[in-house]
Amino acid sequence: GGGGGGKKPDRALTEPFSLCISDDVAPYFKTEPGLPQIHLEGNRLVLTCLAEGSWPLEFKWLRNDSEITAYSSEYKYIIPALQRSDAGFYQCIVRNRMGALLQRRSEVQVAYMGNFMDTNQRKTVTEGQAAVLNLLHILSYPRPQVTWFRDGHKIIPSSRAAITLQNQLVILATSVSDAGSYYVQAVNEKNGENKTSPFINLSIASATDASDTVAPVIVIPPQNTSIIAGSSEVTLECVANARPLERLSITWKRNGIKITSGISSFGRRLTITNPTSADVGVYFCEAKLRDSTEEPARARAFLSIMEPPYFTAEPNSIILAEAEKDVDILCQAMGIPIPTLVWYKDSVPLSKLENPRYKVLLSGGLRIHKLHPQDAGIFQCFASNKAGEIQTYTYLDVTNIKPAFIQPPEDTTVTEGMTAVLACEVSGAPKPAISWKKGSQILASGSVQIPRFILLESGGLQITPVFLQDAGNYTCCAVNSEGALNAFVMLTVWNRTVIVHPPEDSTVIKGTTATLRCEATHDPRISIRYLWKKDSVVINPSSTSRITVEKDGTLLISQTWSGDIGDYTCEVISFGGNDSGMARLEVIELPHSPQNLLATLNSSYSRSVMLSWVRPFDGNSPVLYYMVELSENNSPWKVHLSNLDPKMTGVTVSGLTPARTYQFRVCAVNQVGKGQYSSETSRLMLPEEPPSAPPKNIVASGRTNQSIMVQWQPPSESEHNGVGVLGDEEEWVSLREVENEPDAQMLEVPNLTPYTHYRFRMRQVNVVGPSPLSQPSRVIQTLQAPPDVAPGSVTARTASETSLRLRWVPLPDTQYNGNPESVGYRIKFWRVDVQSPALMKVVNDRLERECTIEDLEEWTEYELQIQAFNAIGAGPWSEVVRGRTRESVPSAPPENVSAEAVSSTQILLTWTAVPEPEQNGLILGYKILFKAKDLDSEPKSQVVRGNHTQSFLLSGLRKYVLYEIQVLAFTRIGDGVPSSPAVIERTKDDAPGPPVRLVFPEVRLTSVRIIWQPPEEPNGIILGYQIAYRLASSSPNKFTTVEVGSTVRQFTATDLTPESAYIFRTSAKTRQGWGEPLEATVITTEKRERPAPPRQVMTPQSDVTSRSLLLTWVPGSDGSSPIRYFTVQVRELPNGDWQTYSSSISHEATSCIIESLNPFTSYKLRVKATNDIGDSDFSAETEAVTTLQDVPAEPPSSVLVTPHTTSSVLVQWQPPKVESLNGLLLGYRIYYRELDYDTGSGAETKTIQSPSALRAELTPQSSFKTVNSSSALTTYELTQLKKYKRYEVLMTAYNIIGESPTSTPVEVFVGEAAPALAPQNIQINSLSASQLELTWDPPPADSQNGNIQGYKIYYWESDTQNDTEKVKVLFLPETTVRLKNLTSHTRYMVCISAFNAAGDGPRSSPSQGRTHQAAPSAPSFLTFSEITCTTLNVSWGEPTAANGVLQGYRVVYEPLAPIQGVSKVVTVDIKGNWQRWLKVRDLTKGMTYLFKVQARTIAYGPELQANITAGPAEGSPGSPQEILVTKSASGLTLQWTEGDSGEKPTTGYIIEARPSDEGLWDMFVKDIPRSATSYTVDLDKLRQGVTYEFRVVAVNEFGYGEPSVPSVAVSAQTEAPFYEEWWFLLVMALSSLILILLVVFALVLHGQSKKYKNCSAGKTISNVEESVTLDNGGFTALELNSRHLIKSTFSKKNGTRSPPRPSPGGLHYSDEDICNKYNGAVLTEGLGLNEKPLEVSESEATDSDYEDELPKHSFVNHYMSDPTYYNSWKRQQKGVKHPASYRYEECAASETEPYFQTVITTQSSGGVYTPTGQPAPGSRTPVTGFSSFV
Repeated sequence: GGGGGGKKPDRALTEPFSLCISDDVAPYFKTEPGLPQIHLEGNRLVLTCLAEGSWPLEFKWLRNDSEITAYSSEYKYIIPALQRSDAGFYQCIVRNRMGALLQRRSEVQVAYMGNFMDTNQRKTVTEGQAAVLNLLHILSYPRPQVTWFRDGHKIIPSSRAAITLQNQLVILATSVSDAGSYYVQAVNEKNGENKTSPFINLSIASATDASDTVAPVIVIPPQNTSIIAGSSEVTLECVANARPLERLSITWKRNGIKITSGISSFGRRLTITNPTSADVGVYFCEAKLRDSTEEPARARAFLSIMEPPYFTAEPNSIILAEAEKDVDILCQAMGIPIPTLVWYKDSVPLSKLENPRYKVLLSGGLRIHKLHPQDAGIFQCFASNKAGEIQTYTYLDVTNIKPAFIQPPEDTTVTEGMTAVLACEVSGAPKPAISWKKGSQILASGSVQIPRFILLESGGLQITPVFLQDAGNYTCCAVNSEGALNAFVMLTVWNRTVIVHPPEDSTVIKGTTATLRCEATHDPRISIRYLWKKDSVVINPSSTSRITVEKDGTLLISQTWSGDIGDYTCEVISFGGNDSGMARLEVIELPHSPQNLLATLNSSYSRSVMLSWVRPFDGNSPVLYYMVELSENNSPWKVHLSNLDPKMTGVTVSGLTPARTYQFRVCAVNQVGKGQYSSETSRLMLPEEPPSAPPKNIVASGRTNQSIMVQWQPPSESEHNGVGVLGDEEEWVSLREVENEPDAQMLEVPNLTPYTHYRFRMRQVNVVGPSPLSQPSRVIQTLQAPPDVAPGSVTARTASETSLRLRWVPLPDTQYNGNPESVGYRIKFWRVDVQSPALMKVVNDRLERECTIEDLEEWTEYELQIQAFNAIGAGPWSEVVRGRTRESVPSAPPENVSAEAVSSTQILLTWTAVPEPEQNGLILGYKILFKAKDLDSEPKSQVVRGNHTQSFLLSGLRKYVLYEIQVLAFTRIGDGVPSSPAVIERTKDDAPGPPVRLVFPEVRLTSVRIIWQPPEEPNGIILGYQIAYRLASSSPNKFTTVEVGSTVRQFTATDLTPESAYIFRTSAKTRQGWGEPLEATVITTEKRERPAPPRQVMTPQSDVTSRSLLLTWVPGSDGSSPIRYFTVQVRELPNGDWQTYSSSISHEATSCIIESLNPFTSYKLRVKATNDIGDSDFSAETEAVTTLQDVPAEPPSSVLVTPHTTSSVLVQWQPPKVESLNGLLLGYRIYYRELDYDTGSGAETKTIQSPSALRAELTPQSSFKTVNSSSALTTYELTQLKKYKRYEVLMTAYNIIGESPTSTPVEVFVGEAAPALAPQNIQINSLSASQLELTWDPPPADSQNGNIQGYKIYYWESDTQNDTEKVKVLFLPETTVRLKNLTSHTRYMVCISAFNAAGDGPRSSPSQGRTHQAAPSAPSFLTFSEITCTTLNVSWGEPTAANGVLQGYRVVYEPLAPIQGVSKVVTVDIKGNWQRWLKVRDLTKGMTYLFKVQARTIAYGPELQANITAGPAEGSPGSPQEILVTKSASGLTLQWTEGDSGEKPTTGYIIEARPSDEGLWDMFVKDIPRSATSYTVDLDKLRQGVTYEFRVVAVNEFGYGEPSVPSVAVSAQTEAPFYEEWWFLLVMALSSLILILLVVFALVLHGQSKKYKNCSAGKTISNVEESVTLDNGGFTALELNSRHLIKSTFSKKNGTRSPPRPSPGGLHYSDEDICNKYNGAVLTEGLGLNEKPLEVSESEATDSDYEDELPKHSFVNHYMSDPTYYNSWKRQQKGVKHPASYRYEECAASETEPYFQTVITTQSSGGVYTPTGQPAPGSRTPVTGFSSFV
């Protein structure tokens, strides 16, 4: 094909073309929309737009002319769940490069039904007039079907009632009887919903004139109607009113001629079928009274017919025109009414385009003036009127313009896997066809489509996804009839960047280094960048030295901690694409300490303790086991249980000693090691037990004639098993006043409570007033005594047939008179009617308020008493109360049951009564259960009413059948036990029934074979059969007879006449004779076949009952062989199987009664006939038939009756099983009546002459009251019952047929009910750290349901209700109580309920109160880390019980033994709770220190102590050797050689440094690998102008070893050597001067030492307290930095000058004269340091304003860092008696920077020297290492 249009090419994918391809095809629709669719709400709707044309095709959807989608390649529009708002007209637009086409509208409707909008309405009509009731407004689609009702009765249209086409109800000639409530039932037939309207209440007003006649009036005139041609019918309606209605006639006329056909509804409707244009015109309706002269009433309506549009002129499908010419496009249409025309260009209405060159002509055509290339496209003409819509279109192509590029293609670069777009935008007319080629292969055009290559609307090529092999040259061809155009474009494809080694999940131990790989491959032409994220947050390695990213993307995290746990994502970013990989990093560590360790005494075994704890954080590694340690009576901790299962959170610790105190602690162990111990439990004392040994060495000696002195020694301490203890919360009460006995020496205090602890105080009173109270006496406990009173308010109530419930008010604890644990109750009960010993029941719970006494006799009266007891004895018995157990069912069957057959259908039964003790109530009658053995599955029952009849004749039984028979007795409660074993009796025999299923399987011309089956009712033992036969045409008595044996079942008759009818009879014989015969006819012929199935199988509704129905049929043809029997099958709907009901129905039958069906169940039935040849097919199934309802078979179940108020009860039940309802359940009936036998106690008791007299009162059913309950309910409240009466309640279910049997009666006592409301207005006041006081108001009086007997107070700690809830019971109606022994500073929640004799009322809603603060418990743990020879880190845990808001901590430490004669005690106070660690740097090598930590709230709590020994640890490495420091321009290099490695291999090294401006060693570099023997320190990390000494320490598993010898002091400066500087010479001169002065000073001291002792009176230990207060913010890691130190400056108290200090951090001295405090001990110094916050960066730490004001080389700093100077103070003074040891305490307080804390106590150890001269009062003692003249 050339450049012009040729035929369409084949759509070959790979055929090479030498030229570009032309001829694109405009889009066109394959289908048009169909009829309107109606769908249900919620359904899924799929609209499809089937169109074709050149690719690419794109689709768009409109609804009601608005866009609902944009253009896309998806040709479907899907609505997953339709809503009403989705209804409307849908249109699809399809477009390609040629233009766009709009489809006709498709109507979608959504079926729905709203509610009626109006409320009840009233309407009044005058009598005789017509009442027009309009259908109330309802939203529905489609319009609902309507049924009108009046007062529940359906209204059928009649001569007096019309229902119009608009669903109005018109009642004609109304009379008073038409008044009433009218309503509508509307049904949406599409979705099945139905709604009932509000009522329209119609009233009829009596007429003013009472004349009978009313002239005709047309109340509903006919309406003008338009229909579409081709409709099937149209109806006009005219409703008129007149009186009398019988004389009203309505006639229809057209053109003056009366219409007679198509009239219905009493003349009110005219229906015209298949209307045509001939039926158009005016129709008249006339209404007149017959025999009346009045003018008739008239109305008229016009009928018109509409025709849908049709085109009379259409354009060609393609129009070619040249540019700048005029073009006319034809479009003309006709229809009725005249259709309107609308033009579209590319689916846009021309009215929107507003192009002045487009003009619609009067004919309907379109003229385009001066054609432009952009006019090319699809022009559509739509014609529409009310009857429909049509459309036609043409493709207009503009010619004679060659293709030209609007945007020429450009070279493109893209990454593999991404999308590439190659642009190629072209103009021309006709519109050029575009195709793309690579080499000779066509990739995309209007007719070629290859996967991944998509031709765009713009002409461009889209490649998705791009492969590497797609790189290369592409050609874009544009062709039209005027010419062709090519362009080339280069596509470059980069390799995609991919991670080849993604990071992998890993687990590391805390503190070690984690490595996460991330290695990527990428195109060598591009660069890549790695980005790591932790939990989606970007990691910046430059912000921390711990994290580095290596060149290959590997992430290294050193010194890991729990904050490093998370998901790490590695992202690789490049122009060649991005990739990412993720891995999880877990950091494991030692498990934390178990929390909330609680120790409680074991109630069941006194010498053990139950421990419980909360699982601790496991350090991200599962706990392997737990260890438990204990401390007995404050002795050291020892391991008690060493390998507890990690699943346990509690254990019982046994083997303990009574009366000793114990503390416990627990730790967890995981694969990393042993975690910290939990905080210790509070001290727990095991209960005392009686001493296990008596007092020893008893000696008695007479003193006077009335006294003996007894002396003894106590048993050894371990055998005491107890100590005397008294609580601290005592309340003092005035007991006794004695007047006018001023000289009394003793006093007896009577009326004390037994078994109570007392302490006594006394005061004297004179006329002036009372004296102060004496000191309290020791604690005295009164002896135990039996209780004085019986429990109160004792009541007995029936609980069941065999039990009574006894209730009482327990003793208050003030009346126990003994150990509360021993208090209980004893109940005594006995039968009233029989002399029998009383029985006992013991209740051991002193708080119990009720008890159920079981195993009593049914229907028996008992008397009961109750007493309280304790360990000493029992109290008095209560009053006697009476109670009677409930009536029950008989527990034994009737006796002596016998049965005797008296005929073939009757058996006589006799029996005797149930024994009296087993009757358990009034016997109302007997039931006989009988069934035919091996034949019936369920027994039948026969009821014999009354307990006097003891025989019964069972009749209607089957003959000669074995029956099993049982008899039982029943009371009003139900059936008793049936007699067992069953009596077996057979009815007598009788003549048998006929044989069955008589068939003739072989019939020849002269012989027949006959087969039969034994009778279904043999009625005895079959002895034989008789066969008789004769020709049907011979005389009736002329039979040939044959007898055969009882086992024979067939017989062949021979020598018969061919083609003749014979009658055969068979009968059976028993002892009683021959039975009735079975007769059948047979024809001796060989032309037989199977019968046809029965026809007209029906079940007449009149014969349907609840359990049976009648089936009728008409036999079909017998196939020349008489039918022998019929078989009936039944199927239960909806999904039962066909079951054979009977297969032996007589061949003469045409109906059958089907019995044993289930009520209210649907069935289908079918019948087949059988003749000698075989079975017919089954008949057609009957219509479904439903049996009638029957009374429900079962009563409601689980009937429960409970008291609700003092005069009402609540009845609750479960509905009966659905299958037992036998119909539609309408509701329930509750029967209830008062019972008279439940009499009270004492004098009220009615004497019962005979039990039967009482029982007779209970039998008549009429004594019940009834209430009905809806079927939807399962609870009902019976109200207005009489108080203190017993009621019986039973229930039935009922349906429209009647009631079910009654439920088992339930009894309930009315008059007692628990309080209905909770106590009110609860107030909580805090009294102390362990007491709360509660007050409240009782429940409102009307809700108390009796007298309130007391209250229960439930209280718990607000966040742990389950663990801490306790109950306190008040057995008095008091409204205040104190809760004691509570946890301090804890929020408690409190609920209170009231109780009365009937039980507990509801709890109040929780109220809250908080106890006061108290001192905290000890810190939960104390641990040490990084222990070197001189430093360590100490850290501790929060107290388990804070008991308030934690204000801070105090750390105190001291050596266990004096160091060179001096014991130094250092105290550090730390403010705030966040910092729980401290760095200590002034330890002495190898010394053991005692550390104590205590927490503070409003006061300090107890201390937690631990000992720790400074390094080096035993087994640790020796000191490294040959330390060498070399200095270069960038840093210092330390070199060493390995020393002795100790008992385990060396694992690494640390370096310690001592700067000259601090004088203390501190850790400088950690974690140096063991293989290293050198380390370089960057000079930037050292401070200018400061010299440093270094030493190296080796580390192994045992700890830090012996440090090396210190290196030479090295300066950080890099300038000229210091000894050439001028200042060095000056300093040397000054130093010499100072040395001389010191020597002089030492001599002076030596001379004055003899006056030394004037301040020490025997105590020679001085205490210097060093206390540091840390008040800081939120830094929790233990990071150490040697430069941030606390500097100390000292000044003489009474000196002449103080060094200058910056004001915020000025020094505060506090002096105390410690001589006074320590009885003349040496004066000591309390030093308070308050430091200004240091907010300096690392690089300028030494340039803070604070340090500038201290000379860099002050004497203080110089001498502090000179070890020889320390030692000079430690040497013994000659000639001075050296005290045994000194002890001094240093106290320092500091406030430092808010985020960083290192505390160093900067005091060295050494002796204190005091000059001989008495120091001036208040003067300061010089501190070691400092001269007092500084």
